[in-house]
Amino acid sequence: MTDSESRNTAPRFAEDGWFLSRPIRVLSEWIDYNGHMNMAYYNRVCDLGVDDLFGHLGIGADYRESRNLSIYTAEFHTRFIREVKEGETLIVATQMIDHDEKRVHLFQEVRHASEGWLAATGEGLNLHVDMTGPKVAPFPDDIRAALDQLASRQSALPQPAAAGGAIRVKRAAR
Repeated sequence: MTDSESRNTAPRFAEDGWFLSRPIRVLSEWIDYNGHMNMAYYNRVCDLGVDDLFGHLGIGADYRESRNLSIYTAEFHTRFIREVKEGETLIVATQMIDHDEKRVHLFQEVRHASEGWLAATGEGLNLHVDMTGPKVAPFPDDIRAALDQLASRQSALPQPAAAGGAIRVKRAAR
């Protein structure tokens, strides 16, 4: 599969309800001096995955242009599970954990496309923004309905065990 072919496979829902991105090929410029994908590109891969979901929901790249509204990331947490090498192909599975009138909480799993192993997780809080401010603003009714439909479609999914995790040094009991 070429790089252009890998981005031409349509995003879709898995049978269990997770939203699956198009396949994402790990490019040579994403590799660091340790011979694996640099940490910054795990975030890039998660971003490509969320772009596919947001496009499906009607809040993708053209949303800002057509409605002068956009999505900002307020917070993002990445967990690095396994090394990824140049040329490997990844899929981002996304679950909406929660949403309200102005915010969307997402959890993502970055998986090897053909072997299925978990490479990383990402968890983020996104804000809906009116670009005339810019200021955080409620979603329009049609977008809120799309988010509600996604929540319904994913309602049977359990909350991922890693969601809401905190960073800490685990100390032995004294």
